[in-house]
Amino acid sequence: MERRTFGQTDMQVSILGFGGAEIGQEDQKTVDRLLHSAVDAGLNMIDTAECYGNSEELIGRSLAGRREDYYLFTKCGHAAGLEYPDWDPVLLEKSIDRSLKRLQVDYVDVIHLHSCSEEVLRQGEVIEVLKRAKEKGKTRYIGYSGDTTDALYAIQTGVFDSFETSVNIADQEAIELTIPEAVKRGMGVIAKRPVANVAWKEETLSQTDYAYPYWVRLQELQYDFLADVQTGVKQALKFTLTVPGVATAIVGTANPSRWEQNAAMLEDGGRLTQEDFEAIRARWKEVAGPDWIGKV
Repeated sequence: MERRTFGQTDMQVSILGFGGAEIGQEDQKTVDRLLHSAVDAGLNMIDTAECYGNSEELIGRSLAGRREDYYLFTKCGHAAGLEYPDWDPVLLEKSIDRSLKRLQVDYVDVIHLHSCSEEVLRQGEVIEVLKRAKEKGKTRYIGYSGDTTDALYAIQTGVFDSFETSVNIADQEAIELTIPEAVKRGMGVIAKRPVANVAWKEETLSQTDYAYPYWVRLQELQYDFLADVQTGVKQALKFTLTVPGVATAIVGTANPSRWEQNAAMLEDGGRLTQEDFEAIRARWKEVAGPDWIGKV
C-alpha cells in the first residue's frame, strides 16, 4: 500500500488508516481479525480516542507484541468516565495515562486534542498538558483534531505537529480554510470521515442520524458517480486522498472484509485524475451553502 510523508515528522504513513470509533462495542475475536489482517496488508496507522467505547482496550489487547508494525494515534479531551469536566487539565493528564494503560504501550505516536474549541485553546492550559506529555515521552508528537475556525486557530498557534479534520465529497470547507495553512506549517494531515459515511446509499435517514447532514448535502450535490455504491466509495475515497496535503484517510469499520475491499480499491493508485478532482470541486462550489461547514 502506498505510503506518504506525514508532515515534518519521521513517519511514512499508509494512505489508509484504521479509525477505531466503530469497534468500541465489538468482540475481541472480530477486532483481532480486523486489525491483524489490516496490518498484515500494509496498513500502518491506527487512530482511536478516549471516548470510543472499549476501542483502546480492544486495540491494546489485539496488537500486543506488534508495536513496531504500526503508528498509534489517540485523542484526549472528553471525560469519558473520569470524574472531571471536559478539558480540565487534570482530566487530560489522567486521560492520557489511562489511554497508555488501555493500549498497553509506553507511548503513542500522536496525541490529538479532540475537537477542542478556540475559547479553551486560548486559555493555554490544554496545550501545556500535551507539551508536558511529549516532554515526558508519553507521545512523540502532539496534534489537533477538529474543524472550522476552531481548527484554524489551533493550526495558527504553531504548536501542533498533526492535524485531523473532516474532508470528503460532502465536506470540503477544510480544503480552503485549514488544510493549506496546516501544510504551510509542516503539519501532517489526516482525513476523517473520508467517504462521507457512505450516506448516499440510504434512501432516507433520520435527522438524528450521524450521517444525516451529509445525506442532505449529497441529495443536492447529485454526483453522477454515486449511482453505484461501490463506484461511489472508490471515487469518494480517492477524492479525499487527492486533496493536496492529505497524507492518510482513516476509515472506520467493524467488518474485516470491508477493510480488504477498501484496500483493493486503491491498488491502482490513491488519487483521482486532476480533471475528475476539479469536477467534484466545481460541483461543490456551485451548490454548497454558507452553512455547509466542516462536521465535527
